[in-house]
Amino acid sequence: MAHKRDAKDVADDEPYLQIGEVAERTGVTQRTLRFYEEKGLLKPPTRMEGGFRLYSEADIRRLERIRHLQQLLGFPLAQIKEMVEADEVKMQLRAEYRPEAEASEKKAQILKAIEVTERQLELIGEKATAIVDMQAKLEERLSTFHGWLTDLEASSKSTAKAKV
Repeated sequence: MAHKRDAKDVADDEPYLQIGEVAERTGVTQRTLRFYEEKGLLKPPTRMEGGFRLYSEADIRRLERIRHLQQLLGFPLAQIKEMVEADEVKMQLRAEYRPEAEASEKKAQILKAIEVTERQLELIGEKATAIVDMQAKLEERLSTFHGWLTDLEASSKSTAKAKV
């Protein structure tokens, strides 16, 4: 399990919120926040001396990204964690980038960024393929229903003419 952050780990000028405030601001329950922490989606929050959880703006941005991926893509939590962690790796690479660095160091950073972005693209591609497959099945089913309706209407007209 990841180590817990202490109140001293938070910058003095960084605002932070207690769990109830974060829940209200983001529209998730306190239980969900604890669950996300347990599953590793959220880093263990900073703790006050009394054990109260304190969340930073970075924690809230991560939570908003998690919620966005859930709503937009319907990803399971494990894939959401992978997507969010990949974003964090790329942010870290950008922060560590030095224009004066050796070409080999720059190349290694670019290769790592490519690797994590390709994995993100793979995850989205899997979801897109599943959606396209589902769409094709629904279109096929709809076509079948229209065919049945056409056959039924034609049969009803034939039956009506035979009665006349």
